[in-house]
Amino acid sequence: MTATTKTAHEPETKRTFEVPKHPEWPILTEDEKEALKDRIKRLLKKENAVLVAHYYTDGDLQDLAEETGGCVADSLEMARFGSVQNAPTLVVAGVRFMGETAKILSPEKRILMPDLNATCSLDEGCPPDQFSAFCDAHPDRTVVVYANTSAAVKARADWMVTSSIALPIVTHLKDKGEKILWAPDKHLGHYIQSVTGADMLMWEGSCVVHEEFKSVALERVRKLHPDAAVLVHPESPAAVIDQADVVGSTTALIKAVTHMANKEFIVATDEGIFHKMNLLAPDKVLIEAPTAGHGATCESCGHCPWMAMNALQTLAATLETGANEVHIDPAIRERAVIPIQRMLDFAKRQAKLSKAS
Repeated sequence: MTATTKTAHEPETKRTFEVPKHPEWPILTEDEKEALKDRIKRLLKKENAVLVAHYYTDGDLQDLAEETGGCVADSLEMARFGSVQNAPTLVVAGVRFMGETAKILSPEKRILMPDLNATCSLDEGCPPDQFSAFCDAHPDRTVVVYANTSAAVKARADWMVTSSIALPIVTHLKDKGEKILWAPDKHLGHYIQSVTGADMLMWEGSCVVHEEFKSVALERVRKLHPDAAVLVHPESPAAVIDQADVVGSTTALIKAVTHMANKEFIVATDEGIFHKMNLLAPDKVLIEAPTAGHGATCESCGHCPWMAMNALQTLAATLETGANEVHIDPAIRERAVIPIQRMLDFAKRQAKLSKAS
């Protein structure tokens, strides 16, 4: 039997949220920046707190996390790392679902974020009540949700996945003969379906950053840089993915830059990732994939406006005031932890099998 891809055409596919403008932070001198970073380091120590930052956040935040014993990672590793820390306070520099995931896995910890308004278009585009009704309409399907969803949506799921582990989990479910209801990223869902052949019913969400990468403009950039490898995050449209030499999570794309022999790379994901890539491979040339056509004011403007809400200033304010603490309804947390833990257990088994081989 040939697997099929089905698409949800429900009212929930319409955007019901506004995408914010990028915040404009005051430009700090190097002395001011270092003084602020020193203050944050003292506050982290005073609060016995660990800082966890996503690859898409500001480079100064990434550096601070690593300098103070925290970590910089993708969503999967952020979830793993935070859950095994002994510190009573975890500060999550990223977007809201990342802070919620940390709280779900570590309910006894105080979880702080630089800005609780830092959300995600995928999260906002998948309202829990509408998603629950969608699931109820398809009770024969295993519900698999992407990490970029609210705690309430995760509470309705059987599995949670990140982009780094979605393919093996969906392959595992397909091999068991399960039909899947997937949410919320349609581009990632269609990519997974094309690779695995799984029967997947799709929610129609998308990332406002990755959806803006343009295939025709990318073809033009490739002609200008014929020896460059094209690295694409699977939240991008299919026409962009089709031009990729490597498709993968943020961690996979970073690994490609450090391991591949190419000197140039065209990168189709949030520009925040360039900080880590430049640190690990300073001799490589990184080119932003275009998000607009030739001649536009900004041909490559791929940065999440919500990730941009994370700044040294907001981090310091949060640590000083204790504001922006993440709270989750205990009943929702009790259900949401199940699909997340299922993913973490699966990842642990995969790691053991990989070591054994």
